[in-house]
Amino acid sequence: MVVLSRPALDQFSLIKTCKPPATFFHGIPVVDLSNPDAKTSIVKACEDFGFFKVVNHGVPMEFMAKLEAEALNFFNLPQSEKDRAGPPDPFGYGSKRIGPNGDVGWIEYVLLKTNPDIISNKSLSTFPENPQIFRSAVEKYVTAVKMMSFELLELMADGLGIEPRNALSKLLRDEKSDSCFRLNHYPPCPELGALSGRNLIGFGEHTDPQIISVLRSNNTSGFQISLRDGTWLSVPPDQNSFFINVGDSLQVMTNGRFKSLKHRVLADPRKTRLSMIYFGGPPLNEKIAPFPCLVAQGEDSLYKEFTWWEYKTSAYKSRLADNRLGLFEKS
Repeated sequence: MVVLSRPALDQFSLIKTCKPPATFFHGIPVVDLSNPDAKTSIVKACEDFGFFKVVNHGVPMEFMAKLEAEALNFFNLPQSEKDRAGPPDPFGYGSKRIGPNGDVGWIEYVLLKTNPDIISNKSLSTFPENPQIFRSAVEKYVTAVKMMSFELLELMADGLGIEPRNALSKLLRDEKSDSCFRLNHYPPCPELGALSGRNLIGFGEHTDPQIISVLRSNNTSGFQISLRDGTWLSVPPDQNSFFINVGDSLQVMTNGRFKSLKHRVLADPRKTRLSMIYFGGPPLNEKIAPFPCLVAQGEDSLYKEFTWWEYKTSAYKSRLADNRLGLFEKS
């Protein structure tokens, strides 16, 4: 556990703060994958919020619990041992700094590749005591989450009338899929009491550039989503379910019918938050453009065509809160 003194807090005075909403938002769409009409619920949730919770997902609970335990074992190591797995390139261990462009947060993390090898040699060095145990925990979890993601994308295609139904899922199934997996640890921060009811930003507001993001966290709150009118709402934690975010690429591929979700994470003064996120991305050379069947007759695409490599390169040159898609919108 990381507990920092006031001087340590001052060291990261650039980390922003905000006043958290007083209550949880209980209107989050819930998709039950055992429901024969799940495709309709998914499409409506993506149109209304760009976000939904998945239950009856088929991912074994023991996979979640095992990986959470292994991740916490690592994050509870002395800082000097964790630093041996960094700095991130972008893969590996990182702390406080998010990306190369000045964004900071009350966070430490491990970023891993998922294709073609889930665990690289550098990633194995992150867990020097029991690398094979960690490898097994990540591979079992990520493999199960991928299968759920493929099913979700095929249900999306069914609901949107996209043919073939694997038009989206095949991009993640591709052995060259540019997907990644991230473990985020938000340490408790007792010094938050000195911030007059405000919370440190753990991960600043942003949208995800990929197709979809699949989030699972422990039962500590902090995850927030932004509605279309700019209102921020706190999402009730649920360690047994998954939360799905529409990414920028999916927004383009649906010609704006689905909107990518702006979200952020606030640090908690007393409890550790641990989250696991699978980011499903297409191959680097994949062209990102609206499906023709989703562009109404007589209308045009809202976006210029681009490759995932072009968008990814542009996105990672920006700040978290920037409107990354703005550069690719048609005037």
